[in-house]
Amino acid sequence: MLRAAIVFFVLGLVAILLGAGNIAGISIEIGQTLLAVFLILAVISLVASMITGRRPTQIP
Repeated sequence: MLRAAIVFFVLGLVAILLGAGNIAGISIEIGQTLLAVFLILAVISLVASMITGRRPTQIP
């Protein structure tokens, strides 16, 4: 999800450089939304792991 947010930010910056203002605005909005969702889920995961005392499992 963080990668998707970064991709949308970069896409928005490229669109600004090419003069496509509408596409840039939409792309940056999507990037901000994805970043906010990522941060909220990361905080929820951190709090849940602190409450339960379990460490996150690593996928091999």
